[in-house]
Amino acid sequence: MTPLRRLLHYFGRYRLTLAAGALCVLGSAVFSLAKPLIIGNAVNALSAAFHGRTLVRYGLLLVGAAAVEGLFLYLHRWIIIGASRKIEFEMRNDFYAHLQSLPLRYYQEQRTGDLMSRATNDLSSVRMLIGPAVMHAFSSLLVVTGAFIMMLRIDKQLALISLISVPIIAGLVKYFGQQIHVHFKSVQDYFGDISARVQENLAGVRVVRAFTQEENEIERFKRMNREFVERNRSLIRLTATFYPMLHAIIGMMFVLVFFLGSRKMIAGTMTIGSFVAFQFYLGRMIWPLIALGWVINLFQRGMASMLRLHEVWVVQPDVEESAFSEVMGLEGGSIEIRGLTFSYSVPAAVVDGNAVYEQHPAAGREVLRDIDLTVRHGETVGIVGRTGSGKSTLLALLTRTFEPPPGTIFIGGNPVEDIPLRQLRDIMGMVPQETFLFSESIAENIRFGRATASDDDVREAADVAGLGDDVTTFPQGLETLVGERGITLSGGQKQRTAIARALVRDPLILLLDDSLSAVDTATEERILRSLREIRKGRTVLVVSHRVSSVKDADQIIVLEEGAIVERGSHDALLARNGYYADLYRRQTLEEEIEEIA
Repeated sequence: MTPLRRLLHYFGRYRLTLAAGALCVLGSAVFSLAKPLIIGNAVNALSAAFHGRTLVRYGLLLVGAAAVEGLFLYLHRWIIIGASRKIEFEMRNDFYAHLQSLPLRYYQEQRTGDLMSRATNDLSSVRMLIGPAVMHAFSSLLVVTGAFIMMLRIDKQLALISLISVPIIAGLVKYFGQQIHVHFKSVQDYFGDISARVQENLAGVRVVRAFTQEENEIERFKRMNREFVERNRSLIRLTATFYPMLHAIIGMMFVLVFFLGSRKMIAGTMTIGSFVAFQFYLGRMIWPLIALGWVINLFQRGMASMLRLHEVWVVQPDVEESAFSEVMGLEGGSIEIRGLTFSYSVPAAVVDGNAVYEQHPAAGREVLRDIDLTVRHGETVGIVGRTGSGKSTLLALLTRTFEPPPGTIFIGGNPVEDIPLRQLRDIMGMVPQETFLFSESIAENIRFGRATASDDDVREAADVAGLGDDVTTFPQGLETLVGERGITLSGGQKQRTAIARALVRDPLILLLDDSLSAVDTATEERILRSLREIRKGRTVLVVSHRVSSVKDADQIIVLEEGAIVERGSHDALLARNGYYADLYRRQTLEEEIEEIA
């Protein structure tokens, strides 16, 4: 779908409303064009013989026409501008929903500030196109056409002479319109760069201050801000040149018509009333052409912004919602992986409205190779391996964060691609490797896992996650605000909050992706003791670099370059004397050294 077709799609939703607005525009144009005719007839009648009744009659006609025109003006602005706000509301919702559906890999390639700029500034520019630009374009077209027809009725020669300015004005509008489009898109793109820079600095304020880079970042922002101002000045210079040139051409046309019309009046071929009416109609025809320049400006800005929005809309989700209804049998919670092989590719950019794909840094090699794994309901499986061996990717495929090859992963005996995403993820509790907390209280962050969770449920989940003792030291307990991204909490506290968020869901399948890496050994042991009780009746997959987190698992697998190289219980893997045994000995030695120190 092209940007224009997408825009017309939204217009189609409000076609009846917009049609009613168009009728009101037509009504205002008709009564606007009636006023010069009333004035011309009044001048002719009063110049022949002045009568008070005649003056009052034409005065009332003029006031009545103006009042009805004003009513139609109010109605078409209320209807069309109101519709544009509703379309903006729907577009913003659709755009946000689309952002929510895009794969994680897309966000790894994009800047948050730029996406925010598109969702705010660009959508506002599109709304100006939908409302004021469309309204004034239709109104100007009607008034210009109607005024020219009335001018032809008064004097064909003068009307045709008046058309001399139209090609010149059209040429100026075309040239400057194209330049405004290019310059405005450049301004919007750079505004996205500035937004991204500010967002990154605010999110990484600790790093900026830790390396005393405040002055450097301020100077960099000044340079970017200066460039942004220069790009805006370039755009302003275009518009500042455009409108005076239009006014000059139109002024010259008025002088020419006044000179020729005066000669016709002197010659007696045109009445003074007709000349006055002609001048008014000339104004009615010319000034909308000036407004048309402003409208073209809005169109170019709006379409430039629509193209930027389209660059996001054209990117399709990796994971499509299943067309199947909810499946039965998932309460078993068993997991089976058959011959799973997976590699990445990433949509990098959009060129001329088409998504261009480039390879992910991990692409070109298989991240996972020939994975076969069976996890019965209620079992706990530990997954260990070196960094980059594919542990987190395996969990992401289970949740369909990335789409696995068909027929490779089964939950409760059902292929995951046949399970609706909402149903699949409702039975899972996921604690990702990178902990993210919202700028809310600890309780609200935990309740994010299940909106209907009671205070007791939240408190219980926090206790099981080992957060209970910490909460008692917080000024407002679980209602303590954590700041943006949980900045007021330590790394371990953030991880435990994330664990509580997963546990409060009461999930059938619990996925822990190195979720205890930031806690000390004593806290880890306390959490693991609580989890042993919680794990009963659940299927649990634990990814960890620590042997202590997985040694009690029913089954442990070791990943190496995407393949399972070791499999078995803790004792069996120690007896095998491979990677797992070596990892266990090294970590045991490290713990002993820490105790001695």
